[in-house]
Amino acid sequence: MAKTRTNADTLAPAAEKSDAATSGILPSQAIAGLIDNGAIRLVEALAENQLQPASLDLRLGAIAYRVRASFLPQPSTDVQSKLDELALHTISLSQGAVLETGCVYIVPLLESLTLPHDVEASANPKSSTGRLDVFTRVIADGVAAFDQIPAGYKGPLYAEICPQTFPIVVRKGSRLSQIRFRTGVAANTDVQLKELHARERLVSDGTADIAGGIALSVDLAGDKDGLIGFRARRHTGVVDVDKPASCPVEDYWDPIYARGKQRLILDPDQFYILASKEAVHVPPTHAAEMVPFNPLVGEFRVHYAGFMDPGFGHDPAGGKGSRVVLEVRSHKVPFILEHGQIIGRLIYEQMTEIPNIIYGRDLKSNYQGQGLKLSKHFR
Repeated sequence: MAKTRTNADTLAPAAEKSDAATSGILPSQAIAGLIDNGAIRLVEALAENQLQPASLDLRLGAIAYRVRASFLPQPSTDVQSKLDELALHTISLSQGAVLETGCVYIVPLLESLTLPHDVEASANPKSSTGRLDVFTRVIADGVAAFDQIPAGYKGPLYAEICPQTFPIVVRKGSRLSQIRFRTGVAANTDVQLKELHARERLVSDGTADIAGGIALSVDLAGDKDGLIGFRARRHTGVVDVDKPASCPVEDYWDPIYARGKQRLILDPDQFYILASKEAVHVPPTHAAEMVPFNPLVGEFRVHYAGFMDPGFGHDPAGGKGSRVVLEVRSHKVPFILEHGQIIGRLIYEQMTEIPNIIYGRDLKSNYQGQGLKLSKHFR
């Protein structure tokens, strides 16, 4: 099998090379190695830009199964047997198809795994998927947890897709999720995180709140025009996930402006796009992830995607700090957010080595240096 080369194999400066660590998130060149040795199996050849700095985009296959409800396979149970039981009908994605809001679909992916005994994987929605309020999770045979693939797993992968606000058009090859691979313990302790912040300035506030990760707070002061966010409209047209800049903003979103007190009342089951007050920096030696929401601080969910590549907000990669876009939904009751309220924490995980592809430098990155920004589909 021919070796999988990245478009940045020769572009990483010598100063950014590092000795490989035994534990951490695998970088682009190591993921390419997993493809070359058959640990990641591709039905079709690797697509352009499918390989990311610390992850691999997952592609939808040719068929979607409309199912009655979300499910997880139990140990020794494969996903296909559950589909045979629960599927209402199948939909061809070869020419593209509309996935309706409130419906659950299962799609076999074009990638499958034969992982080594010391490599595990985690999946999450891509940034653009989360900003469209498309609930997407990866499931695997015999694995009773979403988005988690244990070390040594051998088998297919499936995407569970449930559009929440906008109906979407997808097709074979569409990319809604990404998968990353790790070996050993990758997450930095708070002590290590404080040392890293002292060296690299991970968030724009000089004194970072570090306790189980770095605290992020919400910006409700707004930009020079007072814009603090957007609320999604209901009953819109479809969004084609493969067509950037194809949808007028005003047909899908209502802007929200600061008025009086710097606060926002979240209406139940409405979807909001907001931004963090802090600008975030992820140096090429690390990747970052928003930890799951803590239910003790409010009935709302923040940030479906939650994964930030090495180089996100990195000054030499054109970032100069990037704010984190927050996908926010309140559950059951109205909830008041105040300016500067903590809404999540960032966990930093070390890379086993510097990726050959750096976010924003070697890879076209829609969200490098971002402030408050909708997904790439809106113009």
